[in-house]
Amino acid sequence: MLLDFFPSRTMTVYMAKMFAVRIVAVLFMLVLVLQMLNLLSESGHILAVKGNGQMELLRFVALRLPQLISRFLPYSVLLATIFTLATLNTNSEVISMKAAGMSAHQILAPLFLVAAVTSMATFAFNERITVRATAALKAWQDVEYGSVPADTDVKTHVWMQDGPNILYARTVTGRGAQMHMHDVSWYRRDPNGMVTEIIHAPEADFAHPGWRFAQPTSFDVQSTNRTPLAGPRVYGTQVDPAQVIVRKTNADAESLWQLTSSINEIHAAGFRTSELDGKWWHKLSGPLSALLMPLLGAVAGFGLARSGKMFVRIVIGMALGFAYFVVDNAALAMGNFGAYTPFLAAWSPFLLFLLIGEAVLIRTEE
Repeated sequence: MLLDFFPSRTMTVYMAKMFAVRIVAVLFMLVLVLQMLNLLSESGHILAVKGNGQMELLRFVALRLPQLISRFLPYSVLLATIFTLATLNTNSEVISMKAAGMSAHQILAPLFLVAAVTSMATFAFNERITVRATAALKAWQDVEYGSVPADTDVKTHVWMQDGPNILYARTVTGRGAQMHMHDVSWYRRDPNGMVTEIIHAPEADFAHPGWRFAQPTSFDVQSTNRTPLAGPRVYGTQVDPAQVIVRKTNADAESLWQLTSSINEIHAAGFRTSELDGKWWHKLSGPLSALLMPLLGAVAGFGLARSGKMFVRIVIGMALGFAYFVVDNAALAMGNFGAYTPFLAAWSPFLLFLLIGEAVLIRTEE
């Protein structure tokens, strides 16, 4: 039995179904157009690699698709809200519902229900699919659409400071003490910052402290002589595995639990994590933006359709919705700069536009 906040069961199912169909239709349209544009821009780079063909293009589409769905699902909910309410208003169904004694919040209740389900589905989709696709696509793009590493958690082109010297690894896999570097080089620099020697090895492991280079070779810059070194050697004693995590942690490619582990490792090493903390909170607040869209787009569903102000109301609803995404991105940027705390950067836009949406709805309709 439905609560009094909802209209009748028939009305709830009717509006929820109409809203859900429009969300899927708008999302399909947006993703299709954006996927085609993205494929056109990247297909030249993919096919430029010898051996790549149609299967690699389909692989790119499959990896890019979850990112587009995750990013544009809230926009789809906003546009679907406007289309649904504008249709109901044009057919005088909103007037009939209000004449039956329903408040604006009761009319919007089925839309909030669908939006809540969409938010939960978005969070689960992001955690199970989007982060994995993002990690795999990032690893593929880092090797310029060449041979894909087996470990999608691979980090590429990592530069780290070792006192006055530099440690570079083409690829890094694993975490903590099990971290493994491939195609690694250590650059010795003089007090003037000039490189005097380059130690290169095909691989290196963490040596507590430093990194144990296997089969190292020394290249003297001044004499241009390359000399094989006997046995494994340890270099980069001031480089800790946490530095790799700090420099190469991609919050979009890690699930909530993986990101929590990365943040804890960085904290333990004594590094600042404000930017990652903000993105951690945004993994929770981001999917909830879909729940906010029916409220921000609600202004399009009320008022007399024959008054000629329907278009203005639609524009206002779209402006409120898109303003939320602008403010949301700006707040995250302010959090990265340290102007906002991570929690405030992630949640303040949601709370602000929740109050704005409620104020507009109560002021104009209730």
